[in-house]
Amino acid sequence: MNSHIILRVVAKFMIPFIFLFALYVQFHGDFGPGGGFQAGVIFAVGFILYGLIFGVEDARKVLPSWVARVLLASGVLLYAGVGLAGMLLGGNFLNYSVLASNPIAGQHLGIMLIEFGVGTTVAATMITIFFVFAGQDR
Repeated sequence: MNSHIILRVVAKFMIPFIFLFALYVQFHGDFGPGGGFQAGVIFAVGFILYGLIFGVEDARKVLPSWVARVLLASGVLLYAGVGLAGMLLGGNFLNYSVLASNPIAGQHLGIMLIEFGVGTTVAATMITIFFVFAGQDR
């Protein structure tokens, strides 16, 4: 892709906006369409676009495989941790109401944490799948 200067310039311009849109979908998913899964896929698309335009080797330098594995595990642990925190505070598994003194604030906090865990896991999963397929020989 070194000879495709227009694609490289457009990608450099668009990738930050793709990441910004992923953050918008992530943090406004409880008020409208979107949430963790959609935001994770959008974030992964921005990263995959970077890998396609600038090369898989450069993308692996930006996000090494060990970082992707840590993100995979931390997203799942955050999801499970919110559920266990609800149980430890006297509620059921994934009962968000007990996470704060005000039940509405607890539900909002719980949903945001759960969606962030889902988004992190989905983004890391999609990026890992891209790396696996990109590393295969034809």
